Amino acid sequence: MERGDKTVEPKRRVDWFIFVMIGIIGYFSWTFVMQQSHLNAVEDSYGTAQARLETAKQAHEELQQEKAQLEDPVYIEKVAREDLGMVRKGELPYISANSRK
Repeated sequence: MERGDKTVEPKRRVDWFIFVMIGIIGYFSWTFVMQQSHLNAVEDSYGTAQARLETAKQAHEELQQEKAQLEDPVYIEKVAREDLGMVRKGELPYISANSRK
């Protein structure tokens, strides 16, 4: 198309399909990255919870063992004599000179 001396270039048409595809790809990429970061945070908290659970299980097992020992008269007597310094009726306590602080 010529108009006199000047040539008219055809107008550049905006290709909306490319903009839409770039937008969709950008949106899904952003969504993927955000989901990965959320998943990593969940995995970290899961690991922390697992560690706390193992600690609680270990403490529970120790308490169960202590409970079983507290039902044993021999253990009760041992604790009473060694930790509390108790004696039976008619016994004389022996106090070592080295044990005084």
